[in-house]
Amino acid sequence: MIAPNAAEVLNLVGFVTGTALYAMLLALVLRGGLDPPQGSPAHHRNLLPLATGVLGLVWNLGELAAYALPRLGYFNESIGLWAMSFPALGLLAAVVVHSVARALPRGIVITVIAYGCSIVASVLHLQTVVTGDPGPSSLAFLILTVCYGLIILALGVLTRAQANGQRVLWVLALALFAVSASHLGRFHASADGWAVELIGHHAAIPLAFAILYQDYRFALADLFLKRALTLIALVTIAFAGYSLASTLPSGPFAASILMALWVATSLLSPWLNRRIVRFVDQSLLGRADYAALGAAIGHDVQSRNSIDGVLDTVAARLAPALDARRVWWVDEVAAGTAMPTTTHAVVRTTDAPRYVVHVGELTGGRRLLSDDLALVEAVVATAARRIDQIRLTHERYEVQLREEEMQKLTAEAELKALRAQVNPHFLFNALTTIGYLIESAPPRAMNTLMQLTALLRGVLRSEGEFTTLGREIELVEHYLKIEHERFEERLRVRIDVPQALRHLRIPALVVQPLVENAIKHGVAPSTGGGDVEVTATREGAPGGERLHVAVRNTGAPLQLRGPHAFGAPAGGQGANVGVDNVRRRLTGHYGADATLTLVTEPGRGTLAELVMPLVETVGIDQEDPDAPALAGRAGRR
Repeated sequence: MIAPNAAEVLNLVGFVTGTALYAMLLALVLRGGLDPPQGSPAHHRNLLPLATGVLGLVWNLGELAAYALPRLGYFNESIGLWAMSFPALGLLAAVVVHSVARALPRGIVITVIAYGCSIVASVLHLQTVVTGDPGPSSLAFLILTVCYGLIILALGVLTRAQANGQRVLWVLALALFAVSASHLGRFHASADGWAVELIGHHAAIPLAFAILYQDYRFALADLFLKRALTLIALVTIAFAGYSLASTLPSGPFAASILMALWVATSLLSPWLNRRIVRFVDQSLLGRADYAALGAAIGHDVQSRNSIDGVLDTVAARLAPALDARRVWWVDEVAAGTAMPTTTHAVVRTTDAPRYVVHVGELTGGRRLLSDDLALVEAVVATAARRIDQIRLTHERYEVQLREEEMQKLTAEAELKALRAQVNPHFLFNALTTIGYLIESAPPRAMNTLMQLTALLRGVLRSEGEFTTLGREIELVEHYLKIEHERFEERLRVRIDVPQALRHLRIPALVVQPLVENAIKHGVAPSTGGGDVEVTATREGAPGGERLHVAVRNTGAPLQLRGPHAFGAPAGGQGANVGVDNVRRRLTGHYGADATLTLVTEPGRGTLAELVMPLVETVGIDQEDPDAPALAGRAGRR
């Protein structure tokens, strides 16, 4: 059962809570936290909430002083302390009526009646202080009860078109005030219970909520209601805990229970505040869960691969969340927009150009609150990071494209240079050999000329960077036949390239330079000549097969120790430009997947080995359609 002094404790706690709430409201109004409704005159800015804060603070401070100071022994209880605060309570009800009735056709009449009743009641209360009457003015409370009872009926008729939620709130607030005036007219008999005391003395709190909800609903919820409801909930829990502890016998056990309840209340406070904030946002204001919404927008933004797509997504998702007629974005350097803007946020990317997201007019009397602004800032920050990622990706892609283009141009230039590079000594020797054969063996001279023609046509043909192994071997055969006419029995040739491998795709002119190098550095310097062997094999497991091409010569050995990258100086001679070119092109095409090595093997000569990925032919013809025509023209000559 609740303790006999519970009503007195409730009043003390209630007036302390009311003082805190109205002080909080007054501070918000004075620092500009509450904006007037749209369309209100500038000189009426914050007048109604300012009056609410002042009157509510005067009422609660007066009641608190009348309750607390006599119990602290400063002076005896005096009706004067009560009477000084009663006018504030009456005028507070008139402010609520003013807030509700000012938009009605005959609202000015109801407002004047409300202020008139409250002023008359205030004069009667103050008269008791002047005359020294020990009791409050019963006539004043009777006037307030009757007057506001009739006003409730009049407003109920005139506001039939208003939303039910708004009507219920202020009707309930005024009804509680009428009950409070009736109770106070009896000067709160001591036998009254805690529930009667709660309604009779603390109707000022619903009055404040009514006026703020009427005109400042969003600001009320954001700046005041969340804190106020949290405070009221904590006070209610504390009072319930005190009431429970007061039923226990006095002693250490009751004190420990009371202490435990205090600790539990402090631990419960953060959780309670989060629940109240969620309730106000979702139930009263109809706002989405901004944490989940921000995460969803961030996910959508990350899926966009263009700057326009990112900004369009931000605008499309923010507009319904903020109840905005339109949300749009512009370049930061663009001219200012002529459209009405509620707020804007700069998308602060690392590099220019930057962008600005504008939020247009809000619908339904909506105002942007601190959580709304925090959502906008968080979303544009996410957009800025995504735009930076997109720009960085595009920059890297452009750099990669430029590098690939440069590598391609370099490879093409090197290939053209290699095709144009025909060893002058080889040409001189080939023409000298043909001239000698014309005199001694004309048929051989004609055949050698045809081989030289086919070789030059194959080397200078512009068919791209790739050819087939078969075409490359054909060039090698033409070259070796010409050199055989020159070296005769000093050059012995063996080519072992299976027909099944000749369709494989390889870079152009990578085998012929190896064979030319074998002739130039192996067979030519040797007095006894040498053997030149060209072989190709397919090695490795399916899916990872590789093509091995080997060129071996048994001529003069190179003075090398162990394996070396081909193209290094051979036997102290200068670097071979053609073979260096082959090595660079292999690296450009295959990277580390292709190798070109040169080794000397005692008794077996010099081996140049080429290893590259095995690639089937795509779009490269096996036969040269010009070959028959060329051969025919040569024969007719």
